[in-house]
Amino acid sequence: MKPVSLVVILISLSAALPSLAEEAVSKPASPCSILAWQIAGISTPRFERSIHEHGIGFRLDNHLRHELQSAGLDASILRTISESKPSDEVSQWDSSCLDQLVGVAKASGEGDYVTAGDRLRPLLRSQQENSDLHFAMGELLLRQERFEDSLDELTQAAKLTPGVSDIHARLAYVFYRSGDADSAISEARTALSIDPKNAEAFQDLGLGLYGTGQYTAALHAYEESLNRQPENADVYFDIAIALHDRGDLHASAAAYQHAIRLRPQFWEAHSNLGVVLHDEGRLHEAVAEYQEAKHLAPREASIRSNLGNTYCDLDEYEAAIRELKALYEMQPDWEGGHSCLARAFMVRKDYQSAVSELRIAVEQNPQGAAEHRVLGQALLLAGNAAEALPELRAAVALNPASALVHHELGTALYEQDHLDAAEKEFREALRLDPSPENHYSLAACLMTMNRNEEALAELETASRLAPADRLYRARKEELLKLMQAVAH
Repeated sequence: MKPVSLVVILISLSAALPSLAEEAVSKPASPCSILAWQIAGISTPRFERSIHEHGIGFRLDNHLRHELQSAGLDASILRTISESKPSDEVSQWDSSCLDQLVGVAKASGEGDYVTAGDRLRPLLRSQQENSDLHFAMGELLLRQERFEDSLDELTQAAKLTPGVSDIHARLAYVFYRSGDADSAISEARTALSIDPKNAEAFQDLGLGLYGTGQYTAALHAYEESLNRQPENADVYFDIAIALHDRGDLHASAAAYQHAIRLRPQFWEAHSNLGVVLHDEGRLHEAVAEYQEAKHLAPREASIRSNLGNTYCDLDEYEAAIRELKALYEMQPDWEGGHSCLARAFMVRKDYQSAVSELRIAVEQNPQGAAEHRVLGQALLLAGNAAEALPELRAAVALNPASALVHHELGTALYEQDHLDAAEKEFREALRLDPSPENHYSLAACLMTMNRNEEALAELETASRLAPADRLYRARKEELLKLMQAVAH
């Protein structure tokens, strides 16, 4: 996950400002260039390094301090500026840009990236050669997940000032988010060829390598990032994802826990740690992590979905119903969880509610054999064998190798007195799984068809396979008595 930073946009209504990229390479920073770095999402360590290496080209008076604070500038960066001595190249800078940046920063800080972009667009049209503005627009479009448009802006910024590592690193990240991992790797390596100390570029290289399934190489890139910028919670988060997908659940959990120690409010890490703990079978611990994530991000639907499903796995069905109902009230079109909620309703013997949930599950996944089968099963329990038949036939068509599906279809046909068809399904279930239960079901069907000799043979087999089960032995004895009575 890429850290979300406050977005602030460089605006100048007079002469075009010097490019941030050019300033970053060789010139002291101006207030507007500093705010331009802010919109670009540059990390605090990168910010501070640039200020230490290139200095500042202005004097920080109280008014300017207030403006930078109101624009959301990180306190640590502001402290670095305060401790920096202005260079000999103190120059005039356009104060009007700062006034407008504050308004843009507020919209962006509230997550209104559309408004922020709308305010930037006229400036961009008037200053097409300013790479800073393209960089800023690329970041705003990224925040809106408009990846293709973001790539266009960042590519233009890179063309205007090709020697800036951070632009190529951001390009790498957008390529990764858009699903082009190979291009992400290429851009990250370009960023590192420009600045081998760029920790974020190593992180983005790791994401690209992860996206191509190169988990070990990705982990090495993440380690290089941490060597340059230690204790970065986001990198530990990415490490945990790669370890999970590589199958190392214990190490993945440890990485998520470290990310949480570094940033206790990191709800995504709490939620993902819950997934890992669930995969390890540590369900109660998973619930605790999901609960913490829910506390931190109460409107995040995925957390309630995972929590509800975990409660189902714990057989805590009332808690599952509570969480999943809240989820669907919050986000009615959420996909997933309906089968779990149906299972909870079936435990309650509320079969009609279960059927309603399972119909949604089937609608969302019409090619899911399990969804059709469970819906058919619920309809059978609700006493509606006629409606169960098409669902179970669909399940058989989708998964003909499942003995359970054939058995359920046989049961529905049996209840509808379609005995020949039921026998066929029971025999197929028996062929796929010669269990005592399937022998018994076939025997029950044969008994109804008055084919007692065949039924007796099936019951004898069931009794032999499960000698401790009294049911099979009792039914065999009942059938023997019936056959003897008929004979006399």
